[in-house]
Amino acid sequence: MAPLETEHVVAIGATAVLAGLAIWIARKLSGGWVSAASRGLALAIILAYAADHAAAVVRDDWSPERYLPFHLTDAVTIVCAIALWAPRPLLVELTYFWGLTASLQAVLTPDLDEGFPDLYFWTYFLTHSGAVVAACLLVFGRQLRPRPGAVRRAFAATAAVAAMAAIANLATGGNYMFLREKPASGSLLDLIGPWPVYIPVAAILAFAMFAALDAPFRSGRQSRRARVGRGRSS
Repeated sequence: MAPLETEHVVAIGATAVLAGLAIWIARKLSGGWVSAASRGLALAIILAYAADHAAAVVRDDWSPERYLPFHLTDAVTIVCAIALWAPRPLLVELTYFWGLTASLQAVLTPDLDEGFPDLYFWTYFLTHSGAVVAACLLVFGRQLRPRPGAVRRAFAATAAVAAMAAIANLATGGNYMFLREKPASGSLLDLIGPWPVYIPVAAILAFAMFAALDAPFRSGRQSRRARVGRGRSS
């Protein structure tokens, strides 16, 4: 599927609409309904992820160099489903930072050969767009905001996944997290240099993007700390 074909543009638009709808639902409905909606989305994401692997087995596409869960988008698919079901602070933070960077980039620049209505088209966008919607629902809808130090924790977790991806690449000959080469379909990596230069540059860019995503909440945390400090001194 070529980027910005009609089906791709529709998928991007649907992602944006569903993200906005998820925020609205989370803010307007009562806690029980919001929890049910979150868990429904979690089930949809996990079922799509499982269907993708099952289809790969049936079509004889499955291989350890392609289908082990060592892409960052695989990690966020699993993490966001758990966070939607049981929103622990660290899981919510990882969903937010990974969903609005790695998964969002995957939606905007898909590494996907098959187009609509192939099953891979549906599983690809249900998992990647689902992670984007999950991030918006949890943080902007349910207002489960990143805690102090969230950027450092998310970056450390990203580095850990990258280390595991590097080991998987050596063991299988795969290209997890695109550490061996850039995706053939084109991506943001094309703008930041050749291999291996793009790897450390991408790491710096990831940290900067995490910091930018955290910025809207930083001033609020500082204000709360100031109020607490004034209360203790009075």
